[in-house]
Amino acid sequence: MDRRALLQATAGLAATLGLGRAAMAASPLTVAVMIPQSGPAGLFGPTAKACAELAAEVINAQGGVLGRPLKLAFGDAGAAPAEAAQSALKLWRGAGAGAVIGMHDSAVRGALVNLFKGQVPYFYTPVYEGGECAKGTYMNGETPSQQLEPVIPWIAAERKPKKWYLIGNDYVWGRNTNAAAKGYIQKTGAEVVGDEYLPFTVDNFDSSLARIRDSGADAVLVSLVGGASVSFNKAFAGLGMSDRALRLGTLIEENTLAGIGAANARNLYASTGYFAGSTAPAAKAFLDRFNQRFSAQAPGLSTLTESVYEGFLMLQAIATKAKSLDVAKMDAASEGASYQGPRGTVTMRARHVEQDVFVADVTDKGFRVVKTFPRIGAGQTCKV
Repeated sequence: MDRRALLQATAGLAATLGLGRAAMAASPLTVAVMIPQSGPAGLFGPTAKACAELAAEVINAQGGVLGRPLKLAFGDAGAAPAEAAQSALKLWRGAGAGAVIGMHDSAVRGALVNLFKGQVPYFYTPVYEGGECAKGTYMNGETPSQQLEPVIPWIAAERKPKKWYLIGNDYVWGRNTNAAAKGYIQKTGAEVVGDEYLPFTVDNFDSSLARIRDSGADAVLVSLVGGASVSFNKAFAGLGMSDRALRLGTLIEENTLAGIGAANARNLYASTGYFAGSTAPAAKAFLDRFNQRFSAQAPGLSTLTESVYEGFLMLQAIATKAKSLDVAKMDAASEGASYQGPRGTVTMRARHVEQDVFVADVTDKGFRVVKTFPRIGAGQTCKV
């Protein structure tokens, strides 16, 4: 090799090594992932964890966030709010997390908002009741406005119910969901003939079912959660009431449906931003990728667990637009931040998302999407 060729080769090697060192020099971005690993919602933990891992792999293959590879640190959000906040504090201050992704209940969200006080970007991903406007908190989940405002008029046109009965758990999500529903129902000309709230511990719905039957309701909005929803819907069908009244649920996802059983889901509709069985190209591509990554052990996807993946996409979108992880800069950049994901095009408005909303009924194979409402806003007015 002559001297000129040797110098060129050496320079090329130095440049390559320099680029490698530069890439490796970018410090990892630790992301605290707060998901339920215990308690009643612990059944969602494994799938939520898988979605976080897949998101990190996809984003890291694209060069990370602001050139920094993602490193995941998991905390248990299934514990009581104070305990969950302690776990989050250890990941934030102890492990140096520069961003937080959370899929958990609203009580834990409140504890984390009070802990972070807008000092670290926090992405809250599941279905929720609306109204969260804390600085540095970004909401990826569906609100009652998104899940009900376009859906109830559609059901009114398709099925023409005249009397609705509303039943939910006695906490903020159930109450806010039913409160929103009342206005949408009244606009269709139908009547709300009952509205009740039950503790999470209830396991007998005989008296509630008797009231629904006696009210003459031909539509029921189910704002019950988890096991309560399973027990109610099984009892509802067991008494033959599914032939007399349709049901609409905004938190009846794949795991809940598995508990209810397709045989007990006649005339049952669900409204949400994601169904695992959706045939939309983006959703199908995500499901295929998820199943390939986790093979036969792939845990079941649902709107709750898939929302964790969406949180990472929004983190990437806002940080890229802001060119920073500084909360003030991210808040300003969040307005209009957008990405293409399993749910289609998702755009942030007032730190909430505009996204497609789907309605599904149930066949013997599970949910079947029967209606799509494109680009529905969250109905929130938080100031950016």
